Amino acid sequence: MGEEPVVTTTTERDATVISLRGEVDEDNAPFLVGALARAAADGLPRTVVDLSGTPFVDSSVLHALLDAQRAHADAGSVLVLAGPLHTAVRRLFEVTGAAAAFRMADSLATAMTC
Repeated sequence: MGEEPVVTTTTERDATVISLRGEVDEDNAPFLVGALARAAADGLPRTVVDLSGTPFVDSSVLHALLDAQRAHADAGSVLVLAGPLHTAVRRLFEVTGAAAAFRMADSLATAMTC
């Protein structure tokens, strides 16, 4: 059995950092939705979603990220997805064609400045 899913939020410099750990699916995606909504509303210029710690996300996470992308754009802030992405996560973005909708970075450090 895998690691329990966890969504944590921290603030680093001028960015909200939301980190996912463990497998995140429709059962725990609402925690991500809430964190993304708070980040869009908090007024910081950048939100980084660190996906490097999750080996699996399902379509509910993808939908939450797409909705957050729109909310951040409406708020005038940037949403960046940070990796490196595990194979299953990368495949979800590739198969759905959703990768083009996001600003993506290979690491958290790069995501903070791209």
